[in-house]
Amino acid sequence: MSSRNKFLLVDAHALIYRAYYAIPNLTDPNGQLVNAVYGFSKMVLNAISYFEPEYAAVCFDHPKPTFRHKKFDGYKAQRAKMPDDLIPQIQIVKDVVQALGIPKFELEGFEADDLIGTVNRKVENLDNELLTIIVTGDQDSFQLVDNDTHIWMPARGKQKGDIEYDAALVEKKWGIKPLQVIDMKALMGDSSDNIPGVKGVGPKTAAALIQKFETIEKIYEFLDKNPEGDDLIKGALLPKLIDGKESAIMSKDLATIECKVPIDFDLENCRVTSYDKNKVIEIFQKFGFKSLISTLPKDDFETSVQEALF
Repeated sequence: MSSRNKFLLVDAHALIYRAYYAIPNLTDPNGQLVNAVYGFSKMVLNAISYFEPEYAAVCFDHPKPTFRHKKFDGYKAQRAKMPDDLIPQIQIVKDVVQALGIPKFELEGFEADDLIGTVNRKVENLDNELLTIIVTGDQDSFQLVDNDTHIWMPARGKQKGDIEYDAALVEKKWGIKPLQVIDMKALMGDSSDNIPGVKGVGPKTAAALIQKFETIEKIYEFLDKNPEGDDLIKGALLPKLIDGKESAIMSKDLATIECKVPIDFDLENCRVTSYDKNKVIEIFQKFGFKSLISTLPKDDFETSVQEALF
């Protein structure tokens, strides 16, 4: 793990949904489902314990449609609405975040990814000594990975252990550079977000095209000059790319994280300092999360006592 000071940037809804489906039957003493709250809290506390960040923030999706829905009516159209027993858990998660003293960002018209991209860009511009760790389960954020930004994916399913992705690991996984993930999705689409891509182009073909041409713009510049294609763009692939040009361009636009969201951001406000430990304990006891209490970071009182003793 890098010795640089860390900015922990949490993708709230990605973790909330991951927890909701991973821990299906966890209820509080009153029988209310609290699985998403528990799983989210555990993952965030694990990240805080592991990285010991200097700064932290949590980004939430806004319930209203985003600017992407205005560009493409079909964006995320196939997704089911949020489960009824998850809806009340969102506010409890926000209460936990507030009690932990972590600032949260949420803005109508934008997704958490856009807020994460914007905060990340601002952090890079303000302090290039910081390493931003994005805690998420969403591979869309891979496009943000560089020397100053890593992705930390908590363990799930067949994934053994938590994984921290730097640029080299993203390239090993996808066969392309982090920023080219956008071009990859422009070609192969993304069923989870209902981004169409180019019909009939899968991950292997998309990766091969990006490895050779780097971007979709360069693919279509080449085809404008060489409409007959080449040794890679041939056979059935040639008409697929030609017919899918408009869809590819739109898909790249939809897949690109917006890094200039109009938010008020103050790095110092995100500094990890004191928090209301008693309030967090109260929330955890109310919902039966006794096992999480021992994982809470020290508060000011505990730190002062430890400093006095040692």
